[in-house]
Amino acid sequence: MMVRPTTPGLEPAFEVRVDLGPPDDYGTTRVGHRRVVPIVGGAVSGGLDAEIVPGGADWQILRDDGAIEIDCRYSARTAAGELLYLQVSGVRSGDPAVLDALLRGEPVDPGDYYFRTAIRIETSAPRWAELQRSVYVASAVREANTVRFTAYRVS
Repeated sequence: MMVRPTTPGLEPAFEVRVDLGPPDDYGTTRVGHRRVVPIVGGAVSGGLDAEIVPGGADWQILRDDGAIEIDCRYSARTAAGELLYLQVSGVRSGDPAVLDALLRGEPVDPGDYYFRTAIRIETSAPRWAELQRSVYVASAVREANTVRFTAYRVS
């Protein structure tokens, strides 16, 4: 008898709002067109309440096919002073005109582009240790100066 793996489900876990600074455009490097978008603040809410600490960034690669590879890393601090490190990786893609409108900070319907991420969390805080033992995914929304998403725990 062959044992089959369980089918994963999604459980809402927490909400994230990341506040962004203006991107630095490095141009074409040895790995592609590089942009670095500074993280200047934000918040995590919905069971896990923390403020995003300024100083992280999203190290993006703009691929030849128009998609943007997301490699975002930042820290959050709870009211009790506990630190969490979030690493967010994924892809944003869509029609070039839509992606250009997002870059200019124009409002764009999230259904007009694809923006999906995987989130991993590290912490030394015993209260939040369980967060390290799960995988999280999200469908994100890019606004003029923010990225917002609901993180879902993959069951």
